[in-house]
Amino acid sequence: MNKAPAGPRPFWKDLLFHAALMCGLIFWLALYSIQQPLIQWGWPLLEPWQFLLPVVFYPVIEEIIFRGLLQELVHEYISQRSLGPLSVANILTSVVFTAMHFLTHSPLWAVLVFIPSLLFGFFKDRTGHLPAPILLHIFYNAGFFWLFVTPA
Repeated sequence: MNKAPAGPRPFWKDLLFHAALMCGLIFWLALYSIQQPLIQWGWPLLEPWQFLLPVVFYPVIEEIIFRGLLQELVHEYISQRSLGPLSVANILTSVVFTAMHFLTHSPLWAVLVFIPSLLFGFFKDRTGHLPAPILLHIFYNAGFFWLFVTPA
């Protein structure tokens, strides 16, 4: 009896997805050990919109625009090639994504956006869908904004 071929593994069962989540935790711990900020644990409850906009709203919109539209357009019209595990479309999209962050971030933080952007694009390519990069983006932003950004 022949079994039907299994479809792609759901991202939530993907060990690489879990490793990507762990990378966020490791980054936060490393950044905390360097900066040692005074964390105001409850600030997201006191200023919910200042937390929810960069943590939920912006990542969803950015992933739809950059991974859902731009990365797909580059795949379709410019290049299907890859450099190792990263598609050329992902790399080009990440360059644009990073460049856009220079408008609202210091140069160092804007440049540091490039690595997570490559990871978001990798999971867009790997799954073919947006939920994995959206959830990673939300998770990364949630930890960063909760621990290292406090409202003015």
